[in-house]
Parts: sequence; C-alpha cells; structure tokens
Amino acid sequence: MLLPSENLKQNLEENLKRTEKMRSSSKQGGENNRGISGHMYTLHQRLYHALNLGLGSHEDKGRKWHCTDIEIQRLVVRSIDAFLDCTSTETSQHPLVKDSVTDMIGALEGILQFKYEVVLSLASNVVVKMISILPGSIMQSHVLDLVRPLSSLLSSHQVQVAVSCATALNLILSSLSSKREKEVWEILKETHTVVHIVSNIKKYSSQSKPIEYFQEMATLSSKILWRWPASRFCVWNDDKLMEVLEAIGLQPYFPFKVAILQLYSALALCGNGAQKLLENGEVLHMMVHCMGSSNSHSVRIEGFKLAQCLVINGEGCFKMMKMWCEPITKAIICGMSSWSSHSGKVAKEQLSLLMEACRLALITRWAGEHHNYFWELGVDRVLVNLLLNNFHKSKQSNSLSLQEQIHIAQKGLNENFLLVLRPYVWDILGSLAVHCEEDFNPEVYGNEVCVNILMTCACLAFADSIHNTCQICQNDTTNAVLREPASRSVLMMIYSPCKYIASQVRCILAEILRVNGKKYLKHLLDNLNVMSSRSKFGALDNLQTVVTLMSLACYIGLPQYRKYVIRSKGIKTLLDFIRWCLGNRVQVKRLSVAPHLHNTFHEKTCCCAHAEDWEGEDMLLLFGLWGLAELIHHSGCVKSHSDILSSQMEYSEAQLVSELQEICADTLTPGPKWFAAYILSYFGLYGFPNKLGKRIGKALNEKEQANLELILTNGESLSVHGVILMNRCPLLLPPEELPDNGKASDDSLKRQDMENFERSRKEVRLSAHVDRQALSKMLEFIYLGYLHAGVDLVKKLKIFARHCKLQCLLQLLCRKIPKWGTPIPGFDLSFALGPAGHHFSDIILESKATEVMHWACSVCSLLVPHMHVHKVILWSSCDYLQAMFQSGMQESHSQIIKVPVSCEALVKLVNWLYSEELPKPKSGCLWDNLDSEEKLHELQPYVELHWLGDFWLLGELRENCSRVIISCLESDRHLSIKIIQMAADLFQWKLAEVAANYMAPLYHRLRSCGELEALDEELIDMVRAASVRLSQEGGLCPS
Repeated sequence: MLLPSENLKQNLEENLKRTEKMRSSSKQGGENNRGISGHMYTLHQRLYHALNLGLGSHEDKGRKWHCTDIEIQRLVVRSIDAFLDCTSTETSQHPLVKDSVTDMIGALEGILQFKYEVVLSLASNVVVKMISILPGSIMQSHVLDLVRPLSSLLSSHQVQVAVSCATALNLILSSLSSKREKEVWEILKETHTVVHIVSNIKKYSSQSKPIEYFQEMATLSSKILWRWPASRFCVWNDDKLMEVLEAIGLQPYFPFKVAILQLYSALALCGNGAQKLLENGEVLHMMVHCMGSSNSHSVRIEGFKLAQCLVINGEGCFKMMKMWCEPITKAIICGMSSWSSHSGKVAKEQLSLLMEACRLALITRWAGEHHNYFWELGVDRVLVNLLLNNFHKSKQSNSLSLQEQIHIAQKGLNENFLLVLRPYVWDILGSLAVHCEEDFNPEVYGNEVCVNILMTCACLAFADSIHNTCQICQNDTTNAVLREPASRSVLMMIYSPCKYIASQVRCILAEILRVNGKKYLKHLLDNLNVMSSRSKFGALDNLQTVVTLMSLACYIGLPQYRKYVIRSKGIKTLLDFIRWCLGNRVQVKRLSVAPHLHNTFHEKTCCCAHAEDWEGEDMLLLFGLWGLAELIHHSGCVKSHSDILSSQMEYSEAQLVSELQEICADTLTPGPKWFAAYILSYFGLYGFPNKLGKRIGKALNEKEQANLELILTNGESLSVHGVILMNRCPLLLPPEELPDNGKASDDSLKRQDMENFERSRKEVRLSAHVDRQALSKMLEFIYLGYLHAGVDLVKKLKIFARHCKLQCLLQLLCRKIPKWGTPIPGFDLSFALGPAGHHFSDIILESKATEVMHWACSVCSLLVPHMHVHKVILWSSCDYLQAMFQSGMQESHSQIIKVPVSCEALVKLVNWLYSEELPKPKSGCLWDNLDSEEKLHELQPYVELHWLGDFWLLGELRENCSRVIISCLESDRHLSIKIIQMAADLFQWKLAEVAANYMAPLYHRLRSCGELEALDEELIDMVRAASVRLSQEGGLCPS
C-alpha cells in the first residue's frame, strides 16, 4: 500500500489528469453530440469533485471507495443521482458518460458495502436508476461489482432498501450475458440470496409490507430459478413457502398474480417441483382461473405458460387433465378465440395470448378425454378462423362441392393471415385426427363444413410443401421449416382411425394432386435414393428427408399412387434407406426439424423426462418403416408380398427379419417398434422380441419347475408355470387357481399356501375346442413375448387372443396398422411380487440382516429381511442358480436362499430379475442435495450387486450397476474415496480402477490433506498410478 502522503499526492495528480481528460472529452463530445448541455457539464464536474473525496487507488485494483464519512457518502450519491437525471438514451453513449461509469459504480459498490442505514435507501434507489438508464452494453462489464452488495442487502430490515436491491437485481438478471452466469451464481450462493428471498416471501404474509415488496422478491426468485437449476430444490422443498404462495395466490383481488404464476412456472422447470405443483389442487385451481377471460392478457398468458411447464411430458398431462380436463380445455378454446383483426392484423398482446393458448393446445398429441371436449367446444371453427381471416363472418352453405372447398381454402390461405400460428394449427389438427374414434362424425357437432375446409387447407399446404421440395434451393431453410407440420398433419389424417376423416382427406388430396401428382412422386423417390447414398447428413438434410418420408407415406396411402410406387421399386428404395439409417445410426428428434416447438423452458428444465413423441429420436426410421409397412400390406394388389420383396431385396428375407427383430428389441421408442412388429407379422412372427422374454423363454416346456398340467381331450398335456400365466395371461388359468386376496387374510393360511403349493402339481382339463398347436403357440407368446405361426394357425390364434383379451397380439394377428401413440405392451413380471404372486411363491431370498432393522412380513414369520419369489424366474434368469437347483445338493431343495447383500440391494436385484429394469438412485436436485453419507448409502447397493453379478454370472446386471456407479462418480468425484475401498473389499478390482481414475485429478490434494491415509497401501498405489497416467496424457479428466 502507498503511504498517506504519497496516496494523497497520487490522487491529486490523477484527478488533475482526469479533469483534463474530461475537458478534452467534453470538447470533443460537444462537437460530436449536441445533446450534452452546459448544465450536464456542470453536474459532471460536481460529480467528480464529490467522487474524488472518497475514491483512492489500490495498486492494480484501480480506484476503490474507502471513505467512511456518512456526509461524503450522501454527497456522492446525490451527485450521481443528479448526473443520471440529465442522462438520456442518446447521451449515455457520450464519452463524458461512458468514462464516468466505472467510478460511479465503484463508489456505489463501496457505499452499499459499508451499509450505513441513513445512506442505503438513497444509494439503492440510485443503483436502480443507473441500471434503468444506462444500456446493457455499458453495464455488462460492471455486473459483478454490483451483484454482491445488492444481494447481501436483500435481508435488510429497511423495506425500501430490500425492495430497491431486488429491483436492481431483477434488472441486472434480465439482461445478464450467459458468459457471466457462472460467476454471478457463485456470488448468489456465497451471499445465500435464494435463502434470503424465501425468508422474505414467507415473512410477507405475517408482516405489514407494501405489495411491491412481494412482487419484486417473487420476480427475482423467478429469474434466479429460471437461470440456475441448482437453486430450485430449496424453494419447492420448502413447505411453509408453498403454503404462503398458495394463500397469497388465492386472494381474489391480488394484483400481482403474474409474479406468482411466473414463480410457479420457474419451479415447474424442475420435474420434482412440477410433481409437487400437480399434487396441489389449489395451485391448479388458481392456474385455471387465471387462464379465464375475466383476467388481463398478461395474467392469462402466464397461466398458459405455467400449464405448459406442467405438461412437458405425457405423465404431467395425464395428471393435470385428470383433475381439470373440461375447465382447461375451455380456457384453451377461449384463449384461441380471444382476438380480433383490423386490416388483417392482430394486436401484439392478443397475438401473444393466441400463441400461448395454441402451444398449450398441443396437449392434443396425447390421447385422452380432452379430445372429446375440444370437439364439443368447436375446436374446428376456432382453427379455421386462425387460418382464414373472417371465415366465421362469411355465410357458407351447409354443403360445399369439393371444388368450392378448394377455392375457398386456397383464397384464404393466400392472404397469409397469422402465418406464425400455422404450424400450431397443423399440429393440433393432425393430433385431433390421429386420436379420433373410428365412428367420429362431424355432423354430430354440426360442423362438417369447418372440418372439411380444415382438411382442404392442410392438403393444399401439403401440395405446396411438395412443390417447394422440388424447387427448393439447398440453402433455403425458411420455407423448408414450414413444410414439416403440414406434411405431418396430412399423414395423421390419411391414417386416422376415423373413417370419415381418412376417406375425405384421401379424396381431397387425390383431387389436389391430380395434375402434378406423379411428377412430385417421382421426385420424392429420386430424392430418397440420393439421401440413402450420402455419407454426411446436415440439419437441412434431416428436415428434407423427414418431409420426403412423410410425403411418400401420404402418397402410399392413396390407392391411385400406391401401385406406381411399388412398380417404381419403392420397396427397394425404402429398404435401402432403412438399412442405411440403421447402419449410420442417424437420429433425428422432432425439435430439430420443427422450430415452432422450441420453448425457452425446454432448455432450462431439470430432473424430468422431456416429452418423447411416439418417434422419439428415430423419426427417419419410423417414417421409413411406416411407408414400407403400407407397401407390404398392399403389395398383394400387384402380386404376393413375398414375390414383391424377393424381386426388390438385395439381401435375404432372413436378414430383413433379423434386422426388424433387432429394432423391436433394441429401439427405445414405441413408434419404430410397432411398425417393425407390424412388418414382421407378414413373415409369420407376431409380437415383440425382448430381453426379458428371451430369459423367461428358457422355461417354456421346462417340466421340473412347472406346477400346472394343461391336459387336452386326447390325453396330451403341456407343463406350465402358474406365476408366468398369472402375469402374462391370467385368463388361461382356471378360476380356482387365481389368487383371491380375501381368502388368505390369515397369516397361517398364507404360509401354508406357500409351503404346499409346489408339492402337488395340479391338473387342468381343457375343452375339446382347444387346439393343441394353437395352445402351444399361445404359450410361446406368453413366455417369449412373440410367436411364430403359419397362415393356417392365424384364425385359431385370433380366437385364443380374443378370449384371453390379448389386444396387442390380436391387433398383429389381424394386421391392423399401429395406432399413433399406442405404448408397447410391457413384458414385466413385477406383479408377481405383490400379494397376488404370493399364492405361487415357492422360495425365499434372504438378505443380510442389520442390527437396527426391524422386519415384519405379512406372509411368513421370518424376522430377517427377505422376499418371496418364484423358483422358475430364478432358474431361467440366472445360470448360477439354475446349476444350484439342478445339482442335487442340499441347497437345491432348500426353501430359503441366503443372498450376501443388503436388503436394499436385494430389492433392486429382484426388481431387475422380474422386469429387466434396475431401479435408479436419486438423481437431479434430489441427488445434489444429499450429503456424502447419504450419497454413499444410495450407491452401496450397486457396488454390492456389481460383486454379485460376478458371483452369480449376471453380466448384464453387473454392467448396469457399473453405469450407475460411474454416472454418480462423474457428478461427485469425492465419492471415489469410499467407493474404491468398497470395491476392494469385494475384490472388484476393475471397479476399484474406475474409482482410482476419478480420484486421479484430486490425488495431490487428497495426499496433502491426509484423506488417503484411510486406504490400503495397494489402493493408494493404484490412485498414484492413475494420477501419473493422467499427467502423461496431458491432464485430461478420465472418461
């Protein structure tokens, strides 16, 4: 530091230089900007006379405020205030102002940090004024200087100071650069900003404070929660806060509902927070009320935004609509109708409301009761009015010819009314059509004309889309992006379950394509052939290919063009494309080709699964399979599908079947799986091959573990396992074999039932109508998840499937095209672990006991942790246990198997055996807010199962556990210190090496602080070696 005399001397010299600089700047500024007045020059001089009383140089840190005198602080703040009063948008860019910003902020920062109450109110107000007046480009470099003192004053008992600081922070965060987000968040964490805000909001209802206090605090909370996911847990997890917000939000005339709705929306960005809101009926009631027409546009818009955050996936939509289906649907329809146009234009605020209502209307992509309400409330009239300006005012005949429909639709579309909403209209229309009932008839609702006009508009947009595809320049992305929703809408309507919609659209589209249809179709096929031969795929290629595939599928749905596609080797084209798609693992999500679906909150969500449409990331694969399925289905119109395939395939039928089976088993998304299974039905394979079925299928025809004999009238018998039938096809069991929970209410009866069930194999005599071959095939489906059958057996299998209510199998046997959105039927035996499965239980898995655990079982009297399971599941799932059961040793006859793992690990093991799903540990904010011991407790079962996977030869289980452990270590490397020792104690050296790799970057710090001393010497050497390897590789973090 400089001596006082030297400091003073240096300050005087610097002030002299600064004054000369300012005079020079003032003279130059006067020439360049006549907006600077003499009065402003005077105020600027007074400002610097005041600033120089408290600003001093501190080596490399520049000029910092050091004056503790209250009167000087007051003088400086008033001088800054007066100078800012003369500053405008124009003058803010003048050097006189820009060169003064650093010193003004330095002074305000220091004054705020001294926290003298008599100055704080004025100083905080001046900060608000400065941020409001000066452009963000000037303020960005000074953000960090202000955030710390402002955030530390949020807890001030001076209400006006707290309000002003919250206001200033709101202004800063509204224009904060993403580059500075990390630094700002660190400051907010250090100053416990979120904790102080939550405390302030909770105190608001019990203390007499102005309404601005709540508004600014709630708004600031929303902005922080929006930007930084890590801030959300301590807010939604605070029950008292949620009660306060609920109470404030229910006040009938509370003027700041916008602030509460924004806060709820920010909380809903966290999946766990959204779940909490969905469980709160009062919050949903408030949200629905705010969407109503009695509120201002701004309140309604925030209500719609909150609803969108809550329905980010199908599960959220189901929960919300289960409670508020009709009111929410009415609010959406009302919101989509709340507008008026003048000269073809809609007011900006009305357009914003329309946009949010249309976005929420995209809940139509999920099936449910809300579809009926949409139709009843006249959604077709609303959509037509959004497409064709003033259509509702025009008097149309109740019946229009096709040519009249086309003329009216084309004329209206050419006006380009509300173009920004068209993608939403097409999506809503397509979703309504694809989830429509088979017997739906618009005449029932008196809106046949509107529905027909809507379909005609979509078909015209589709034809225009194909025309643009033929004409498009490679770099023209704007028009290309607009084509996807229109093409999708027509595809959904052509293949709608509703006979009226499907037939009408086919008729309309055929007429519109009558002139250029074949020319367009040839271009689509050529385009797809070119795509299949390319090695690189860009964003525009993705979009063009998606549109091409959807358009081709639409053409294939028209009988007039289907034969042409087949004769033009369309099957070969699609087969080549599908193989290319699988070989290159090209994945495209709809969000990447449909920009209108982008919402800012999509990128800000945490702890939740995003809405996965039926195609997921496999759009190209789905639409390729869809077109191929339709061609194969209708190829009999030309000649048999086997002849067609053999003439257009460059590889064997067996290869195709194998690839389709892989899609069924390995693809995660339902759409491609359904169409692969649909195509497989033409090769005599019905169902969905899957991993668990492959395991359980080993028990098919296995007699030793069987407990039921199905005896046919000719004396032949089939051995089956009651527990598998109960899960997969309970109607095949005789009524007396179905467990009745009421019968076995007494514990002793349950225990006796368990002990005696396996000792006698029961016989079930079947009717003379049961065909042995058909029954064998049904059992094949029950055990494996699919069956092979020739044409001769299909009719008998349909009867079986209908009797057993196996709708999935029946659909494939009848070769009905998959319905959009239908989930894949699960192969899951977990139901057998509940009360119903205890009837068939014949063995117990017992875990290690712990001293503190108290165990009580409703089935037996064992006091140690255990689970009642089924020998056939263990036998078919684990080679180790299968060998043990067949060994003839004492363990093979024991009713209890001791598993050397904890109770938590045993539960996860059994869940995996019965469902192929390994329960995941806590994740997201739930995981992040656990302490180290709690995280280790979560991870320990996976380490145990990793070892058991080795011991019991369950390689897939071991790999699953390894992925879970690695994922957790990536989020918290310090866990590696404990995990490496756990792994070593269980002789899991590969896992220990993984932990050592994660410890490598921390090695020197861990060694210096003594944290490695608790480890065995061998493990320390392992970590040291990993650290050396890391340094040799250039210090890169281990993968």
